[in-house]
Amino acid sequence: MSSAAQQILRDTFGHEAFRGQQAEIIAHVAGGGDALVLMPTGGGKSLCYQVPALLREGCAIVVSPLIALMQDQVEALRQLGVRAAFLNSTLDGAEAAAIERQLREGALDLLYVAPERLLTQRFMSLLDGSRIALFAIDEAHCVSQWGHDFRREYRELTVLHERWPHVPRIALTATADPPTQREIAER
Repeated sequence: MSSAAQQILRDTFGHEAFRGQQAEIIAHVAGGGDALVLMPTGGGKSLCYQVPALLREGCAIVVSPLIALMQDQVEALRQLGVRAAFLNSTLDGAEAAAIERQLREGALDLLYVAPERLLTQRFMSLLDGSRIALFAIDEAHCVSQWGHDFRREYRELTVLHERWPHVPRIALTATADPPTQREIAER
């Protein structure tokens, strides 16, 4: 594990050591590789994309299905001094425009967005004009049409690899049986 990753873990997040396979996953994604991360809730999945987001140039785009989860993550990151924001329906037009401007100007480390917004032509154009560090797909089990959390838009996220083939993708979930894991990896 790079000393830079260790320093971010310690200085930004206040942890002395990585847990389980975090170090391997972080090194892989920071180096430009794709990953599917299956860890229990509370197992440290978020660090697997947050640390690479701070190591790589650009802004990490985090696809998250839940507004409350986005807001909690962003608030926690901001308290740690990380330049994080979200774009969702709770923002008015001026607030959303300010965040979009920050993204274009390279003033964000992480931006949380719902899949429905991410897939709009307007947002895709915004990403075209921005430097993207990585794509993190949180709650990736939502891709499975057999799951109770199925979201049609998650199935359309293959566009990320098609449009930005050199940007690493990390899919994260706490709940995915082997067939769902295969489905996530295929998409």
